[in-house]
Amino acid sequence: MPWTMPSMPTAPHTPSRRSVLAGAAGAAGAALLTGCTGGSGAPDEDLGIPLERRMRENAARETERLLERYDATTAAHPDLAGRLAPLRAAVAAHAVALAVPGSGRPAGAPSASSSGSAPSAGTPARRPAPVPPTPAEALTELADAERSLSEARIVALAGAPGELARLLASVAACGAVHAYLLTSTPGAAS
Repeated sequence: MPWTMPSMPTAPHTPSRRSVLAGAAGAAGAALLTGCTGGSGAPDEDLGIPLERRMRENAARETERLLERYDATTAAHPDLAGRLAPLRAAVAAHAVALAVPGSGRPAGAPSASSSGSAPSAGTPARRPAPVPPTPAEALTELADAERSLSEARIVALAGAPGELARLLASVAACGAVHAYLLTSTPGAAS
């Protein structure tokens, strides 16, 4: 005699398998329809701007802000200029690598706020964050900015197209090293 699974009485409050599957199908259909409305997307998505371009523009903008922080820190604490120069140069190289080709501004060109010229019409003037009063605090804040941007780039990797993902990974790794170098004691033996 073949073995059969014993039947279990269903409680009146237990949903049937069919109703669970129907509910799941309905929820999936609702999610698909909601995704197609376009109401939750960013304005750039509605304009048909390719994902890679949007991601590059955002990464380049963030890199320019980091350059501004380096410049502000060097201006507030000139004695840190020698220590910050190689790190700032690497960040400037990242700006060049991340720039969107054909964006109208040459890759790596200084932004309006770093060149001293007025921002373009329609662009609000952005004030850089104040630099802490002591060099140690300024280095810590700069390290935090590098670390935060590095972490944001790691998160962005998940949605980035292949070549951009590799670039973001490389730049994120460099930012993590910068954060370490900014908080380590120069000349200290490891």
